[in-house]
Amino acid sequence: MKILVTGAAGFIGYHVCELLLKENYIVVGLDNINSYYDINLKYSRLNELGIQEKEASIFHKKAESSTHKNKFSFYRMNLENRGELPKLFENEKFDLVCNLAAQAGVRYSIENPNIYVDSNIVGFLNILECCRHNAIKHLVYASSSSVYGLNDKTPFSVEDNVDQPISLYAATKKSNELMAHTYSHLFEMPTTGLRFFTVYGPWGRPDMAPYLFADAISKNKPIKVFNHGNMERDFTYVTDIAEGVCRVLKGEVKSRSALKEFYKLYNIGNNSAVKLLDFIEQIELNLNTKAIKQMLPIQPGDVEKTWANIDNLMTDYKYSPTTSIEDGVKQYIAWYKIYHSN
Repeated sequence: MKILVTGAAGFIGYHVCELLLKENYIVVGLDNINSYYDINLKYSRLNELGIQEKEASIFHKKAESSTHKNKFSFYRMNLENRGELPKLFENEKFDLVCNLAAQAGVRYSIENPNIYVDSNIVGFLNILECCRHNAIKHLVYASSSSVYGLNDKTPFSVEDNVDQPISLYAATKKSNELMAHTYSHLFEMPTTGLRFFTVYGPWGRPDMAPYLFADAISKNKPIKVFNHGNMERDFTYVTDIAEGVCRVLKGEVKSRSALKEFYKLYNIGNNSAVKLLDFIEQIELNLNTKAIKQMLPIQPGDVEKTWANIDNLMTDYKYSPTTSIEDGVKQYIAWYKIYHSN
């Protein structure tokens, strides 16, 4: 079985590719390797999968893995490229698609809206069209907890109203869900959206709070703690997330098709809210350094608390996150130290 994973050079995409390869699937990775954050980290992730930077940097050319021969290959490509993406689908003949590619970042979307429309809406439409015309058995795609916006009822449920996004990033993710629903309804195409909550762990993005905290604390620099520390997040370790994504991706969809349940939507998180200051404390313990905290007001586009109700995902796919904050942060900081010692 051949699986396309878009966003393969990204944080979650890398871990999903790694897990699928361990389970002996044939995986094709796709990423545009944009410069939203340090591209060296993206190339380092690909290098872990056996793809050399020299080959990965060339657009539209297939790069073969040196460590996963005949099992993993990579293309550098933009999802919004209406010419090359259909060719890729026609040539590779995928069975399943896992779309994790997107322009990320809540605050960045306020300043750079056009990029989000191009990548997250136009790009996603192209994915839907390619899946439709190439008989893809199942499309799993990344949504986000940010769609809950001004919702103040916790834990967040997929049954909640999400008509009040407070960032363009959130609006594009809500749009993806609507677009997927339309294609599932019109073309009886199985799609499953996963609303990711706060993911952290090895190979994490340098623009996200866990990395920013670890970097600043290790250098005895102040960290920015927004909303004066009164934030709670459903922090979820990345391998738990990757396990959940793969369970859904490989899950049986024939029974869904028989019931005409082509469209599905789930939260994927740790099923608990953790105080931001408690998370910071774990980083302090593992770095053996006290943080210099700069308390600031809440930022535009931020929400005070996220907490995922994952009951449906646990019931349907036996998903069960097992990594505690203590163990997760310990492993994350261990990776951080090694990565920055090279």
